[in-house]
Amino acid sequence: MNILIYFLIFTFKVIENTLSTLRIIVVANGKKIIGAILQGIVSIVWVISTSLVVINIQKDPLKILAFTSGALIGSYIGSIIEEKLALGTNIITTIINKNLTEKIIYALKKQKHEAIILNGKNIYEQKNILLIIVKRKQNQNIIKLIKNIDESAKIIIENAITHEANKPYQ
Repeated sequence: MNILIYFLIFTFKVIENTLSTLRIIVVANGKKIIGAILQGIVSIVWVISTSLVVINIQKDPLKILAFTSGALIGSYIGSIIEEKLALGTNIITTIINKNLTEKIIYALKKQKHEAIILNGKNIYEQKNILLIIVKRKQNQNIIKLIKNIDESAKIIIENAITHEANKPYQ
């Protein structure tokens, strides 16, 4: 009987923390409705798992271990799932050799990406700065494309929430 209770506590806590981790990422990417739904599910699961733990906790402290282990594993699984989903949009800012700009722009166009080109100069030479907005899932492809052409490129990736003029902001 106790093993079943430990298993249930652990399982509910894994589910709760996995969904909580995903909820944070979803909300950070502007998906408020999905975040609210996930929070509702998280609340239900939390109530169930917590109630299983607090009943006779002094007589069965191993429930705390099941609860804590589930939280740990759930957070880890949530992070892995979020990494695989790669939700959201990023802006990739890259500082490139001015002489390689056209080659990089051509390669980006072939993959149907747009870039804003800004002229720049560091203390030694002329540089160009490219601003590229991409789905997060495309980050590694863009980095590889740029580094294959300009291995000295400096690349900065930041989260971006994009808004198209003809669509309502959510």
